[in-house]
Amino acid sequence: MKQRSLSNSPIVYYIHKDSDNVDWVCLFHAAFVDHQMFRYQIDYFKKKYNILAIDIIGHGHSTETRKGDSILQMAKWTKEILQKEKIDMIHILGVSLGSVLAQDFANQYPNMVRSLACFGGYDINNFDIEMQKENGKAQMLMMLKAIISIKWFARANKKISAYTEEAQKDFYNLNINFKKKSFMYLAELHKMVNKFQVQQRTYPLLIGCGEHDIPMELKLIEMWKKREPYCRSVIFEEAGHCVNMDVPLAFNHVMEKFWEN
Repeated sequence: MKQRSLSNSPIVYYIHKDSDNVDWVCLFHAAFVDHQMFRYQIDYFKKKYNILAIDIIGHGHSTETRKGDSILQMAKWTKEILQKEKIDMIHILGVSLGSVLAQDFANQYPNMVRSLACFGGYDINNFDIEMQKENGKAQMLMMLKAIISIKWFARANKKISAYTEEAQKDFYNLNINFKKKSFMYLAELHKMVNKFQVQQRTYPLLIGCGEHDIPMELKLIEMWKKREPYCRSVIFEEAGHCVNMDVPLAFNHVMEKFWEN
């Protein structure tokens, strides 16, 4: 993967481009880690697809921020990356926090979306206020641990974010590089929620999570599926929140079928 940066922004992204590949895939990672959480997907799909992996603001190498930089600009910055790389349409894949950003991009630039896949997330156009409060309380408790010690935070977070021992180890090793000051960039996420009216999608949608994710996540996926019955949904066995890390082979096969169709 070639590392590149977007001028006039803090965003660092990674490109794998093969002249034999036609379609592009964009990867948005979960909170507190970086694009490397997709290493199994990058290795698997680089023979068939051109790949764009982005480090979200405050994560990975996207930390050289300036006053006024905000996570609310991620959709605009992503569009600028696509224009810079001469990409007209792209498959969008997001996990957890990445699923929120993936949806926000699709809301703002639907004509650039070839397909949308969201895992471990929720429908940002229809998120219940009470669930928002419950989710916010859980996040605050985790932030308190991080303020005391990032290692303590990472040890607790790995058990929430991954199910298998190997995935938990990988998540922890990425999480400990997260900077405390980057929490400030997550504070505005709520401004993406219930901002857009639900429109008929012009692209395929795939949603899902792991069977061992928290009960609220399983409920959110079920509710989303009822609102959009024509989307595809999948619950991965032997997986938790970050399904692509817990069961990479099964995850890759699901994505392969979805993108091919």
